[in-house]
Amino acid sequence: QVQLLESGGGLEQAGGSRRLSCAFSGGTFNNYGMGWFRQAPGKEREFVATISWGGGSTYYTDSVKGRFTISRDNAKNTVYLQMNNLKAEDAGVYYCAASERDADPAVSWYPQWRVHEYEYWGQGTQVTVSS
Repeated sequence: QVQLLESGGGLEQAGGSRRLSCAFSGGTFNNYGMGWFRQAPGKEREFVATISWGGGSTYYTDSVKGRFTISRDNAKNTVYLQMNNLKAEDAGVYYCAASERDADPAVSWYPQWRVHEYEYWGQGTQVTVSS
């Protein structure tokens, strides 16, 4: 069973940086596209970023482009989210998610940004941004 464990959350000042990590276990990591989502109080969970199985392709929501970077280390079974120039609106619980690649090898990776496209989720890590 795939398990995901996020870490790296905490309190950060506006304009600061933080790196989140997500440790993957229970499966073959490079068979999974990985994503980061976040959820603010009273709001729906929203897509932040996603990365392909090998790490060569990424996709971001517009509000974080140029500030956040998703990356993965397949040797360490870990995906990261580097967050720079944090803003108050970036605060929330950040979730790591995994989506298994299609069994058909002819199917190429494509950006998955919908919650239901991911089969596995971590427990989340809180990011608070003070102004």
